Amino acid sequence: MVIQTFKKLGPGLLFAGAAIGVSHLVQSTRAGADFGFGLLWALVLINLIKYPFFQFGPRYALATGESLLEGYKRLGKGVLVAYYILNIGTMFTIQAAVTSVTAGIVARLLNISSSSWISVLVAVLCFAVLWRGKYSWLDKVMKIVVLLLSVSTVLAVGFAFVQKPDLSWTQVLPVDKTEWIFLIAFMGWMPGPMDISVWHSLWAIEKKKIDPKTSIKSSLFDFNTGYLVTLLLGICFIVLGATVLHQSGAALSPNGATFAGELIGLYTSLMGSGWFVVIGIAALATMLSTTITTLDASPRVMAHTSKLLDVNFGTKQHTWLIVLTLGTCFIFLVLAAEMGLFVKIATILSFVTAPFYAAANLRLVTGKHMPKVHRPKLWLQVLSGLGILFLIGFSGLYVSILF
Repeated sequence: MVIQTFKKLGPGLLFAGAAIGVSHLVQSTRAGADFGFGLLWALVLINLIKYPFFQFGPRYALATGESLLEGYKRLGKGVLVAYYILNIGTMFTIQAAVTSVTAGIVARLLNISSSSWISVLVAVLCFAVLWRGKYSWLDKVMKIVVLLLSVSTVLAVGFAFVQKPDLSWTQVLPVDKTEWIFLIAFMGWMPGPMDISVWHSLWAIEKKKIDPKTSIKSSLFDFNTGYLVTLLLGICFIVLGATVLHQSGAALSPNGATFAGELIGLYTSLMGSGWFVVIGIAALATMLSTTITTLDASPRVMAHTSKLLDVNFGTKQHTWLIVLTLGTCFIFLVLAAEMGLFVKIATILSFVTAPFYAAANLRLVTGKHMPKVHRPKLWLQVLSGLGILFLIGFSGLYVSILF
């Protein structure tokens, strides 16, 4: 029964694979390292606030038979054009960022120096995995990756609790500007950027094509499973940071790729060399899941958006897959020195556009094109309204503090 249920899961695990990346491995671990268990409240709160908007992706897709991209076009062609331009402006940087962290982990596991060429190699290998372009292939790969990630992470957490079972569970608030900036970034990226809801709507439609029996009920169960996995693993990485790194005095690099490599080394030095493989697999599975799913999702949405806008270029997913891979490699080989600036710009855009995605998704699932029987219940609509207000204030606070 459990095996059959696992086989039926699909887009929910892809969602988990896309969301569980830098936000978990780097941000959640650093939250535990700096604050102990003190920011668990922030992790749970932001997952609750963002839950409706991510859930609206598969809900809308299964209820209407179209993705959120068609929905955005219904709101006005300008909305879809804005999405298209925004995606072009951020997808290369995001892909380069997650690929570089994955490459940093690979370098640490192979005990070699990290370089731009390792990042290029990782990008090319992920490209090769996706070149077949079949959703079913991605679906199978991600089930294995997410399973490895979950098992290895839970094993590491269990050992960490045995080592330090007496840490304080007191929840805390930031006390200075640096801590506030970290908290905002932590919550902003957790469990992932809001446009993953668009990706999920496309994955849900692909799942429906290969399994016509997929219903809204089963799709929402699938989503809830993936969302719960992202929440639990976020907690796991906070626990690892709190038990292994908190009050250790270790100075970790602010660079994501370097941090990931240092993290594995520090974990194994404190927990024992025998845990090198477990921690290494957990870290690699974390970032590999994100790298592969983002490399699939961005070309998928760009090709579909190009079709909807009647753009003459890029109506095939393979075209954008090549463009994104080449652009990512170009950043590594030519623009590596500007990587920090690019990531900062992408982060700001991700934050300030979150209320846009939230409001658009809510409008679609409560609009006239959405069958009444499948519209979200009143409590979910109220939670959505409060969530939009929170995200608007949250984005404004981030920009004001940053500048």
